[in-house]
Amino acid sequence: MTPRKQTVVFRADASEQIGNGHVMRCLTLAEGLRERGHECHFICRQHEGNRIETIRGHGFSVHVLPLVTNNLGENSGEAASPHVHWLGVSWETDARECLEIVGELNPDWLVIDHYALDARWERCVKAQGARVLVIDDLADRPHEADLLLDQNLGRSAEDYTDLVPAGCRILVGPRYALLRPEFGQQREESLRGRRSPRLQRLLVTMGGVDQHNATGKALSALRSCPLPDDAEIEVVMGGNAPWLTEVREQCAAMPWPTRVQVDVQDMARRMVEADLAIGAAGSTSWERCCLGLPALMVVLAENQRSIGEALHSAGAGQMIGTPDDLVVLPRRWASLVEATALADTAMAASNLTDGNGTQMAIQEMESVSA
Repeated sequence: MTPRKQTVVFRADASEQIGNGHVMRCLTLAEGLRERGHECHFICRQHEGNRIETIRGHGFSVHVLPLVTNNLGENSGEAASPHVHWLGVSWETDARECLEIVGELNPDWLVIDHYALDARWERCVKAQGARVLVIDDLADRPHEADLLLDQNLGRSAEDYTDLVPAGCRILVGPRYALLRPEFGQQREESLRGRRSPRLQRLLVTMGGVDQHNATGKALSALRSCPLPDDAEIEVVMGGNAPWLTEVREQCAAMPWPTRVQVDVQDMARRMVEADLAIGAAGSTSWERCCLGLPALMVVLAENQRSIGEALHSAGAGQMIGTPDDLVVLPRRWASLVEATALADTAMAASNLTDGNGTQMAIQEMESVSA
């Protein structure tokens, strides 16, 4: 049955501090909704390192909020979100600015993916009769939500029981990970290639921003690792990554062929072709899991630590630690890349998500609105 056309408004930001993950997973959901005939809009603040043009490049309208540095003086006195500085303004200011836009669009759904926003903002901005979907990873603040999605391993619905209204539907775990369709489409091919693991192609990906140059630290560590003579290294970075120039120079001096790819559109294909990833323990973890790509995980932000630890405990990846801990790679290399270890990790990772999370989330949205 063809669903009733709905208008969906997303509130998410990207910046050098926030990274790109929140915007990119919202963009994935928006593309899935558009395929079902729904109309999607984004509200984003113009932070340094924003992805506003990326969103527009995918054909969505973006309502831009101005950047006002350190304007946090209007706080209501209630407990602030620990990530309030990510917003760039007080939540009251953000709510007023967004309410004007939301009032004009009159959406059926408001989707919020922002650690600095909570139930106070949601109550202020929620349009009359609209539903609210919150995408979260932290379970550390209340929400005024009809639907809440937390795609992280080890999370349970009980973690949100006291943080959402009684009627809120809670979707938890990697099976709900918001992955682009190509990951599910290439899953079978990727898993077939993992049955007889070998180590030739390495993929280094520390997120689109990599503010602290974890990529450079990984490359420095790899220089002292006993990689095979025919090894190839591929580095993926965002065009707004502050260390991009330095990493390119470092790659040119590596002992093995090492390429830098910027703002790639075919990450699934690159993961399929890779034998091992060294990457951030963030939302890209679920892309790797869907394709069974073994990974050595690096924590780039504190909210990634629980993801990395849960994957390590499940045997679905190897936790290295912070970027500074990458210096241990040469000492641990032999045990980390042993064939049996790679095969076991690939299987454990692939059991966590099959790439259908986006469609499952859309089905939930449509059923709530039916």
